[in-house]
Amino acid sequence: MRAAVDVMGGDHAPSAILKGCWESVQFLDQDDRILLIGDQTVSREGLESSGLSAEHKALFKIVHTTQEIAMDESPVEAIRSKPDSGISVMCKMAAKGEADVVISAGNTGACVAAAQLRMRTLPGVSRPGIAVVVPTFHGNVVICDVGANIAPQPRHLQQYAIMAGAYAEAVCGINNPRVGLLSIGEEDAKGTAIVKESRKLMRDEPLINFIGNVEGRDLFKGVVDVVVCDGFVGNIVLKFTEGMAEGLFQTIVSEIQEADPDLLVQLGPVMKKLHTKHDWRESGGAPLLGVAGYCLICHGRSDARAIKNAIRVGKQLHKSAINDKIVDIVRKSIPAET
Repeated sequence: MRAAVDVMGGDHAPSAILKGCWESVQFLDQDDRILLIGDQTVSREGLESSGLSAEHKALFKIVHTTQEIAMDESPVEAIRSKPDSGISVMCKMAAKGEADVVISAGNTGACVAAAQLRMRTLPGVSRPGIAVVVPTFHGNVVICDVGANIAPQPRHLQQYAIMAGAYAEAVCGINNPRVGLLSIGEEDAKGTAIVKESRKLMRDEPLINFIGNVEGRDLFKGVVDVVVCDGFVGNIVLKFTEGMAEGLFQTIVSEIQEADPDLLVQLGPVMKKLHTKHDWRESGGAPLLGVAGYCLICHGRSDARAIKNAIRVGKQLHKSAINDKIVDIVRKSIPAET
């Protein structure tokens, strides 16, 4: 695997990004390579002071870039006006077959735009979608889309169901995943016009194990494995669940500390295990499903642990050959209109 990492992207770049790269060596084989995309001086100095052995340093290659895309820049305009930014360069490398996975904690919109413009979409795919895995008491739930397309058409949502279902089965190990469409009620009549039309398309697609509309609370009830929604709603759901999980753990720890500090010591290992399971940093990044290559979009506030795990997930994606499965199932599905 050759993973291109955007060294200069993210709230804590470049130090946290580089540190995550150094820590990822535990997941790498001798024939793997991490391509450090960014300012060569920053990357070189970081590598020299990393404390890695000569053998591990050989796993890294520096690719110099001269431009950076800020988090608040217009995505498409930034990609076109800054061809030598890390995001642009690594997507070009992927398109040329020089990188197998691209990873960035930078501007999400720019990552999506660059992947579409440079890497292109897989055959038959109309629009790519970002998929995230949310851990629940009943198992993992895949949500797609969480930010790539905030104004999708029904056909796009139908394809998100197909792609996220294939991802849930191939990568998450969920057999014949149950797919639900996020709405404000289970009834057919509930939801916007796009939701209603999307429901019809998913219902009529035999390749989707469609269970109908699901509500927000159903994500955690064990009734669905894949949840499909537009990127606007999906991003809000994702950030809400992250904040809820963090706040809930803080509240529990505070209450136990106040009631019985000794009990907190006893429950420490269990609390740590639960926190790790629900920590977004453990998943590293979210795959952009539907592009011709593997693109992992990381949280803007990613730290070293998140980047380390993103590289691990990138290697897993590369091994899974999920894109071949997506192409095959999309080819067999009801043709999508662009």
